[in-house]
Amino acid sequence: MSFDVIVLGAGLWGSACARHLAEMGAKVALVGPAEPDNAATHDGVFASHYDQARISRRLDNSPDWALFANAALRRYTEIETLGGRKFFHKVGALMAGPETGTGSDYMRDTAVVAQAEGIEHEALRGGALRERFPFFDFPDGILGLFEKDAGWINPRAHVAAEIGAGVANGVMLLRDEVVEVEDIGNGVTVRCATGETLQADKVVVAGGAFSKAPGLLAEPVPLQVYARTVAFLEIDKAETERLKEMPSVVYFFPNGEGDCYILPPVRYPDGKTYLKIGGDPTDVELTTVAEMKDWFRGDGDTKAAAYMAEQLFKLMPDLASKGVIHNSCATSFTPRGNPLIYGQTERVFALTGGNGAGAKCADEIGRLGALMVMGQSLDDEGYSTTFEP
Repeated sequence: MSFDVIVLGAGLWGSACARHLAEMGAKVALVGPAEPDNAATHDGVFASHYDQARISRRLDNSPDWALFANAALRRYTEIETLGGRKFFHKVGALMAGPETGTGSDYMRDTAVVAQAEGIEHEALRGGALRERFPFFDFPDGILGLFEKDAGWINPRAHVAAEIGAGVANGVMLLRDEVVEVEDIGNGVTVRCATGETLQADKVVVAGGAFSKAPGLLAEPVPLQVYARTVAFLEIDKAETERLKEMPSVVYFFPNGEGDCYILPPVRYPDGKTYLKIGGDPTDVELTTVAEMKDWFRGDGDTKAAAYMAEQLFKLMPDLASKGVIHNSCATSFTPRGNPLIYGQTERVFALTGGNGAGAKCADEIGRLGALMVMGQSLDDEGYSTTFEP
C-alpha cells in the first residue's frame, strides 16, 4: 500500500502528527502497536502513554515550552469533540518552590515567563498558600504559582482521541511494529514485524525513546534516555473526598535538594484511586533498546518508589494511604532541551525528545511535525528554539 506520509509511532506525538497531516490533505498511515496486555512478557517496543494521568500546565521556566503547552491546551476541547474521548481534567496546577536562595531559579524564571506570556495565575505565599491548599504542609519561604485553567490529562484517552479524529479524516491505523525504514530515493519503504510492507513519499519517526532503534532513522537520533520510577499511593473514598480540591503539583524542594511532581486523586483501570508521584533521586541512563525493553517489562525501582512516597508524606503529613505500588517509565532528553523536529533526508523525518514535558504539548508538537513534513517552515510559528539537535 502507498501513502503520502507514514507516521511511525502511534503514541502521543505520532497520533497528533497523523491527525494534523490528514487535516492538511495528506494520505496518511499511522503505524504502531497497541498497549501490550502483559508488559512483563512483551518482546516489542513500548510507548510513553500507558498511564491515566499526566500534568497539564502552561507555567514553565522555558518560554517555548510554555507556548507549546498553551497552543495544545487551546485545542483540547476540539480534539475531545473530534475524537469522541474526554481526556482533560481542569483541576488546576500548582508550581511550588523556594522563592529565594538555592533552588529558587526555576520559580523565578517561571514567574518571568508567566508575566511575559500573559499566563493567568495566582502567586501564593505563607498563610495564603496554606489556606488555599490545607492538605499541603509547605515549609516557610515557599512560593506557589497556581494556574486554575490547568490540571491533568489522561494520556491513553488523549491518544485514543487523536487517533479517532485522524481515522475519521482518513488516517489508516495499522497496529504493527516497524522494524526497518529504507529511503529508496523516489520514496520510502517501511517494513513491519509481521511482514507487512508499506510505501510512502515520506516517513516520520515518532517512536519516543525507541526512535533510537537501529534501522529506523538515517542517522542516530541524539537522545539520552533515563529510567524513571513512578509511585502510586492508594487512597479510599473518604480520602478521595477530602482531597477533591487538590491540584496537580510540581514541587522543588528547598536548598536545591531535588523536585517531584504529584497528581491528584485519579481512578485507575484496576478500580482503585491513587495519588501518583514521580521524581527519582538519581539518573540511570538506558543506552540500548534491549535495556529499555528490560526496564519497561519491570515495575521500576523499589528504593526510588520508597523515597518518593517518603517525600509525599512529608508534604502531606495527614495523607491516609492504603499502600504503595510502583511502575516503570522513561524520559528522553535532547542536547538543547528542545523537541527534535527535523528532516534527516528529504524523505525521512525525526519527531522525538519530550524532555519530561512532552505529554501536555503533544498536539502542538504533532502539528509542527506535520507542517515540517508538508514542506512548511517552522520559523514563522513564534518559537525561538531550533528544532534540530
